[in-house]
Amino acid sequence: MAVQGGAAVASGITSLLREHKSRYDIVIASRDWHDAGNDNGGHFAPSGQAPDYVSTWPIHCVSGSKGAEYHSNLDSSLIDFHIFKGMGKPSYSIFEGETVDGKSLSKLLEELDVTDIDVVGLATDYCVLASSMDAKNAGFDVQVLTELIAGVADESSENALATMSAAGCKIG
Repeated sequence: MAVQGGAAVASGITSLLREHKSRYDIVIASRDWHDAGNDNGGHFAPSGQAPDYVSTWPIHCVSGSKGAEYHSNLDSSLIDFHIFKGMGKPSYSIFEGETVDGKSLSKLLEELDVTDIDVVGLATDYCVLASSMDAKNAGFDVQVLTELIAGVADESSENALATMSAAGCKIG
């Protein structure tokens, strides 16, 4: 789903991964992969009603559609694992998704012996917040790279960063 500044975030992530390839052992990306033809558990605003951009959203990222693809500024060849989330239900955290073969992120991270996670992407006040908090709650060292995130709204993004910081996530 489009977020102001999202294209720049995608470009920045690509630049980071190309310029600092040795910084990361593994790169994992998530994307919404919503079902077509239903409201995905109330995630999509009802027909004829405007979304509130808090708990209901316009139809977006429908599986198999152009809208579910990564932004063209993100070089997806730099991604080692893809996590699909929101399949038929509201889903914000990458920890709620799974790989194409049905493996949970928790299981994947355990198998890869991951201990530290840098979080980037969209949207600061929803998916970045939920993913960071789930990672922190699962015992990972979490850093949110603020130059590579963009949110839905300024106030809720600022509140999200404060929440993540208070939980022990490094913000920078």
